[in-house]
Amino acid sequence: MTLFRSVSLTLASVTLATSLLAGTSLAATKWDMPTPYGDGVHHTKNVKQFAEDVKKATDGELNIVVHSGASLIKHPEIHRAVRTGQVPIGEMFMGLLGNDNPVYKADNIPFLASNFDAAKKLWKASRPAIEKALEKEGLKLLYAVPWPPQGFYTKKPVTKVADFKGLKMRAYSPTTSRLAVLLGATPTTVQTPEIPQAFSTGIIDAMVTSPSTGVSSQAWDFVSNYTDTQAWIPKNMVIVNAKAFKRLDEKTQKAVLDAAATAEKRGWEMAMAETEAKTKILAEKGMKVAKPSAELIKELQAIGKTMGDEWVNEAGETGAEILKALNQK
Repeated sequence: MTLFRSVSLTLASVTLATSLLAGTSLAATKWDMPTPYGDGVHHTKNVKQFAEDVKKATDGELNIVVHSGASLIKHPEIHRAVRTGQVPIGEMFMGLLGNDNPVYKADNIPFLASNFDAAKKLWKASRPAIEKALEKEGLKLLYAVPWPPQGFYTKKPVTKVADFKGLKMRAYSPTTSRLAVLLGATPTTVQTPEIPQAFSTGIIDAMVTSPSTGVSSQAWDFVSNYTDTQAWIPKNMVIVNAKAFKRLDEKTQKAVLDAAATAEKRGWEMAMAETEAKTKILAEKGMKVAKPSAELIKELQAIGKTMGDEWVNEAGETGAEILKALNQK
């Protein structure tokens, strides 16, 4: 009788252990996802919807937890964190990697693509090269979404390039640093969450950015003029560690890719709506929203050509192929 009970207990223990192991293998996967911007920005709203879509499509088997506002990892460190597997997924500004590979700067060249139709065409032309560059780093592109077109925030009106001379201008990428230099301003690296403090302490007194960032940073507290140059339309991208992605089963991989495709389409629509809404808010808050003068447009286009030529020389054959694809009708 004792032997029977002993065998029964042993079998019960094995059954329980097997059940626990099975439960562990079937447990939901959690992905922490750092993002650089606050909850009110359309990129963050889109990312959170993407996470919800993935959770729903996988019946909760993949749970992406969004950490917005650089609360988990600072913006400049997100790329490395995903690449090294510190986190499996993240969102970042594409142009931030411009020093690593010039292909990431394609959407930062002034006046190369200054409306959403042109920006879509540029993205179609450059996406294969972006994906290839990311693959070399063990990363996979999920989707990319644009910002509204970029304009200048200044204390005084600017009607010509000479008006920028001597200003301390915020830079957030290699391209914006170069632009500041060509404008005669001094580039100063300041990430989005730091903008209000940078203005209030005199670290910067001007910036070039989107209406979205202008509103989220409450630019009207520091400057009174917004010149709507629509100089370029940069993008954020959502990247995933390739090994982490491969560890997902095929059904979950498909769910992630489908949600990413939906997020990209939705994000572009959100960006277009965002442009109109946030530019309106700038005016409502008392900022002088103005179109650029003919002289400023002409001078900025000349700077854009200089930067475009520099970029093609830097990007080589890949850059030439992107421009060729962009210019095809």
